[in-house]
Amino acid sequence: MPHDGQDMTLKTNPILADLLALTAASLPAVDDILGRAKDAVRAVVEDNGRVSGALIEENQTAAHGLAWLATYAQSLHQMQGWAERLQEAGKFGEVEQLIHQIAFGEYLWQIYGGIQMNQGEIVRLQDIGLSQDDIRALMEPSVMTLTQSGNTQAARARLVELMEEQSANITVGASGLDEELEMIREQFRRFSIEKVEPYAHEWHLKDELIPMEIIEEMAEMGVFGLTIPEEYGGFGLSKASMCVVSEELSRGYIGVGSLGTRSEIAAELIICGGTDAQKEKWLPGLASAEILPTAVFTEPNTGSDLGSLRTRARKDGDDWIITGNKTWITHAARTHVMTVLARTIPDTDNYKGLSMFLAEKTPGTDEEPWQDPGISGGEIEVLGYRGMKEYTLNFDDFKVKGENLLGETEGQGFKQLMQTFESARIQTAARAVGVAQSALDEGMKYAQDRKQFGKALINFPRVAGKLAMMAVEITVARQLTYFSAHEKDNDRRCDLEAGMAKLLGARVAWACADNALQIHGGNGFALEYKISRILCDARILNIFEGAAEIQAQVIARRLLD
Repeated sequence: MPHDGQDMTLKTNPILADLLALTAASLPAVDDILGRAKDAVRAVVEDNGRVSGALIEENQTAAHGLAWLATYAQSLHQMQGWAERLQEAGKFGEVEQLIHQIAFGEYLWQIYGGIQMNQGEIVRLQDIGLSQDDIRALMEPSVMTLTQSGNTQAARARLVELMEEQSANITVGASGLDEELEMIREQFRRFSIEKVEPYAHEWHLKDELIPMEIIEEMAEMGVFGLTIPEEYGGFGLSKASMCVVSEELSRGYIGVGSLGTRSEIAAELIICGGTDAQKEKWLPGLASAEILPTAVFTEPNTGSDLGSLRTRARKDGDDWIITGNKTWITHAARTHVMTVLARTIPDTDNYKGLSMFLAEKTPGTDEEPWQDPGISGGEIEVLGYRGMKEYTLNFDDFKVKGENLLGETEGQGFKQLMQTFESARIQTAARAVGVAQSALDEGMKYAQDRKQFGKALINFPRVAGKLAMMAVEITVARQLTYFSAHEKDNDRRCDLEAGMAKLLGARVAWACADNALQIHGGNGFALEYKISRILCDARILNIFEGAAEIQAQVIARRLLD
């Protein structure tokens, strides 16, 4: 948890003098400690000059701590870039200054004293292998000033005052995006307010599928073809636009915000690995939502260990026959095509034997979800993330046309899937920001309306402090997400940046939901209140698209390679 240190002076103006210069001056110290941490971890995970996967696992706390430290360092760099761009544009107002200052004050303190990987795990610099001398070197003057006076009660209180005054604004503080993207945000915020938010809680409580009318309206707005090239019926827009759309739709309901994820994954698979004929066949339908896809990768005993998949596909003339079991398949019943990862090369037990299929199926109904021979399954009842439903799938000699082997090449499935991870994790980070924002929306509204001991909850410092930290961390996660999208849009490798955005965004979403429920008190535990749903929805973000532990492992490996 961010500290709730008291500032008894409660200054009239809590903003530090020369703030941008001060925060800029702190970054070299952060980079220095990160460099020392890399050296320390590398010293214990290298074997004969090469990073050893076994040694990373053996020293997992240190390796994962390095991943979190690097994520914090990148977050602060992106916040500095955001602030400087706003300053140059004349938009670095009081709200933005307070957010920037509190973010640096809090994250620098956590770097020095301990970073929260989750509620029960705090990683400290000594856990990474740094000495007391290394740690003390971090505390140069700018860092000391920011840690001492950055995240104060006075700063948090003033930020919340301004949040109340500017409650009509779509985001707390300027996003830093251009006008076109902000127009897109406004459009989808209106859609969420009118078509999603009034009904989402009922869909959740009744465990209903999101109505097809909503999907059809989203299709008309271009959600499913957002980043698909224009030549295939899409809009050819940026990953940044995908972030904005996913954020605002997930703010309304994570299920709606996630509808586009399966199309994003399927389209990315086909664009990166498909033949020209496959692109012509599938992409226009995906863009228009005439074809709804689902991703069929996970198996009951594999989880994130995709290299050990057991589902098999064997040749039958020109076609393929798939046999095996899959689980945690989202939106499986009423979709038209499954992107199925299966083992096609016998006598392999790793990722090299895997191939990807575009397996056609007939959309099912509530009464008969599975219409085709060779496929069956069952629904998995879940706490949240309910709008598309989760399923187990059983393939028993399920037939797939030969032309639907992705790329018409065997053994490329894992590589093809890896190409989608950047976009999928960027999108997931954006969904996390949206869920976090919905938690802030509900927490803020309740804190303003609920009276206790003669005054609104928002007037109590610890309630206001929770709201302030939500706004601050949402901004941090948002900027990290936009940065990863920018890297992707500029055709730069960004698996590291996307992983960081997903890692931090998921933690922020859960923290925001948890704190917003705490503000609700006992009412937050009642199903009738929206925050109970938001808490359940937020919890999945630390698990899917790479659990937090797996994500930290991947980040650490990339940092050290």
